[in-house]
Amino acid sequence: MGLVKLLLTLLLTWCVAFGAQLKEKTWERGETFLTFLQSKNIPQELYFNLERSDRELCSEINAGIKYYVLENDETQELLQVLIPISEEMQIHLYKEKDQFVFSTTPVSFEEVTQTIAIPISYSPYQDILEATSNESLANEFVRSFNQLADFKRMRKGDHVAIKYTQRIRMGQYYGTPTIHAALVEVRNKQTYIFKNEIDGIYYDQNGKNLTSFFMKTPVNYTRISDRFTYKRWHPVLKRYRAHLGIDYAAPTGRPIVAAASGKVIFRGVKGGYGKTVEIRHEGNYKSLYAHMSRYSKVKSGQWVKQGTVIGYVGSTGVSTGPHLHFGLYKNGRAINPANIIKVTKNELKGKDKQKFIAYAKELSQDLIQTIQNKPVPLNITKFESYTALNSEV
Repeated sequence: MGLVKLLLTLLLTWCVAFGAQLKEKTWERGETFLTFLQSKNIPQELYFNLERSDRELCSEINAGIKYYVLENDETQELLQVLIPISEEMQIHLYKEKDQFVFSTTPVSFEEVTQTIAIPISYSPYQDILEATSNESLANEFVRSFNQLADFKRMRKGDHVAIKYTQRIRMGQYYGTPTIHAALVEVRNKQTYIFKNEIDGIYYDQNGKNLTSFFMKTPVNYTRISDRFTYKRWHPVLKRYRAHLGIDYAAPTGRPIVAAASGKVIFRGVKGGYGKTVEIRHEGNYKSLYAHMSRYSKVKSGQWVKQGTVIGYVGSTGVSTGPHLHFGLYKNGRAINPANIIKVTKNELKGKDKQKFIAYAKELSQDLIQTIQNKPVPLNITKFESYTALNSEV
């Protein structure tokens, strides 16, 4: 956390010394890290001189994300930039001795866990949104139940109850909330979901898996050359490193298959990832296959079944040898593919099941009690431009 505090101190110093203002902006569709550097008159050598892993991370910037720039009020000179590449890590550009320095740092945020209950007046989505002003929570609640409950049969006076953790950054909701447990009340019938914190999968109160989404390893690999990590402190380089996927080392030309059925939403060159294919799956999952030597005959917009060949192993983009970089995303958040691929059971067994059932019983009682107590949900304000930095970034 020392680097995070140093970053905050540095930003505050810039604000005071240069009359700077922190502004929130949106990363536009079609914009890349290189085009961003060009628009700010920053030499593109900054990118090309980066290590392979850092250049690869620049490809993780997604259209629509909010990022922050610190500019001189009078001259509009760019002083610093913070660009999230995941909910945990961000690119930090800052000026030092008349040139910009690139680094990756953890995103600083608060986490708030609460249990809320909301009586239904219109629909779960609308009522959650009105009570909390948290669109991400309303969306995640509806997605999590995934047709387990018939919302159309709900009537006024029914309830929903949710225990969740929400990140808060710069005075606003940040990222996708984690729902630990929830219930929907439909005409006195209660339907529960509980998240198993070990594998991240939703189960019912009896330990039955509630998702039909399963993945297979996308390539026959020789070894895993790099594993997934959100943020890893490098003791020698004294800096944070992140790797938002799994690298499977394999010979050039070996077939790469779709890890699960879905729609091809991208087929083309993606920055440091080189030749890349992206597939959208059910449950708001997206998979990414990078560094291909060539594509198969699949096209963007095409539906493919699990196991369909979509390309072949290569070393295009920023790569030191033939391998497949395989990324997996849930609601836009990079997650560890290994946690999903290894899930093969339809329900928990043995001691794992007994432990989970006891955990679910405790949470279900908490949800019912919340409906009775009716606590006021958290409702926070939106971000506004800061003339001084008064919140963690």
